[in-house]
Amino acid sequence: MIGVVYLGDNQKTQERLKYIPGQLVRMAKTYNEAAQICAQHVANEHYLVFFERSVREEDITAITYLRKKCHNVYIVLITAPLQPEDRDEYIKCGINDTIKQGATVTEFNKKIQFISEREDALYDSKAAKHSILKFTIPLWKRLFDIVFSILAIVVLSPVFILTAIAIRLESKGPILFRSKRVGANYTIFEFLKFRSMYVDAEQRLMELSKHHNQYAGNQKSQESAQPITMPLNEQTGMDMAVAGMSDDILMGDEEVMLVGDDFVVSESDFNKKKEEDINNAFIKIENDPRVTKVGRFIRKYSIDELPQLFNILKGDMSIVGNRPLPLYEAEKLTADNNIDRFMAPAGLTGLWQVEERGRGGTMSAEERKQLDIQYGQTYNFWLDIKIIFRTLKAFIQKENV
Repeated sequence: MIGVVYLGDNQKTQERLKYIPGQLVRMAKTYNEAAQICAQHVANEHYLVFFERSVREEDITAITYLRKKCHNVYIVLITAPLQPEDRDEYIKCGINDTIKQGATVTEFNKKIQFISEREDALYDSKAAKHSILKFTIPLWKRLFDIVFSILAIVVLSPVFILTAIAIRLESKGPILFRSKRVGANYTIFEFLKFRSMYVDAEQRLMELSKHHNQYAGNQKSQESAQPITMPLNEQTGMDMAVAGMSDDILMGDEEVMLVGDDFVVSESDFNKKKEEDINNAFIKIENDPRVTKVGRFIRKYSIDELPQLFNILKGDMSIVGNRPLPLYEAEKLTADNNIDRFMAPAGLTGLWQVEERGRGGTMSAEERKQLDIQYGQTYNFWLDIKIIFRTLKAFIQKENV
């Protein structure tokens, strides 16, 4: 069971949330009010808080307070695109997810359904009333990870030292690259790699991904998938009172129409565009110009991945699992049919990596997703051993995959 709270004063957002089918959304204007709602001890209930972004310093105070007072809360930030420094600060203070400003009733509803089903699946009726169970790595896998990572760190310590020196000599910036990644249970953690790019790499990613992303479809197919919209007062026959409604849902004779402030789009067209966004969730740049000379070498021989041995030792990751995703990729895979990829540990190597390398680096985003889901549903000791041996065999890559 999940309770939904809106914290903010945006009337348009409040109006949309009132139309969530079968869901009572409680409104709070201050974080004290939201905390009082979420702190209520209702059996088997946890809370989803939609937090409307405002002034960063005030937002951080509010989110930190909610985290301190409520241990059973999942916080989704309603926001326009975030700058990297803002994104890091919001993550540090405790947000779990984001949703765009101006999200439709359908998008809010899908977010609520996904989080509700996810939390209900993790909730154990035998556990304490207010605890939400997390995916737990099996004992055999955890013991193997600890022994393997300690031995690897000791044996490879000269490689760590030489790589650190080479990175520092070639370019300014930190030796280690740290980023927020999403692992099992959609848990966010600090992911470590040797820095292989110039320091402005993240700022250039979105521009490059538009033109060089190997997983994205061609421009023509993207344009054809754009929903066709029409002015309300010209082609729908509705009066101007309806035109003032925001993101409501209207049922015609044959098609469900989604109504925005200044457009109408059929639900089938909207879902088609949404599916395309999910299919292009992964970003991969061929011959990436952001990579340094040292970076190309350590990537070719997978040396850049070695600091993740410390993530494994800490328990954030496993030797074998699904690769932990950046937030901008993970947030596109929150549909029900993708949930199983987050029900397995994050890994240094995994099923899709060895399959992709075996095929020369050619794999679609859909194939990659399905292999992640397959591993989440079927992983076991012998499958892990098989993947490790295939990884060692393909360790020296012949191509930049």
